[in-house]
Amino acid sequence: MVIADTSVWIPFFNRPDSPEKAALDLLIDANEVALVGVVLAELLQGCRASSERETLSEALRALPYYEVTQSTWSQTGDLSAQLLRRGVTLPLSDLIIAALAIEHHCQVYSLDTHFKKIPGMRLYLPASRRSFS
Repeated sequence: MVIADTSVWIPFFNRPDSPEKAALDLLIDANEVALVGVVLAELLQGCRASSERETLSEALRALPYYEVTQSTWSQTGDLSAQLLRRGVTLPLSDLIIAALAIEHHCQVYSLDTHFKKIPGMRLYLPASRRSFS
């Protein structure tokens, strides 16, 4: 299973010819994409009209959803503390995504390179990008 970060969903919705759209389409068709609350909230905040929000919400409701639990919050705090000891500060939203991915044994598909700094993080690389990484 792959948790797609907001940085991947934005080109998915806004650039139909993007490699992110192609990669996410394949993952969606294979039922391999999961949604998390922070990504849902970030996507919904970008909606300009209530009709756009309803369409987006309905489409995303079809995806498996991972909820944040008390254990997830603890894992998030632990990840943040480990990174801070190394002098690395990351957004709380991305640490929550990472904690959920680790907890549910998922990869994260993101265009944000700072996910590479998170211990225990497994990143998803689409086939088109694997040869370049």
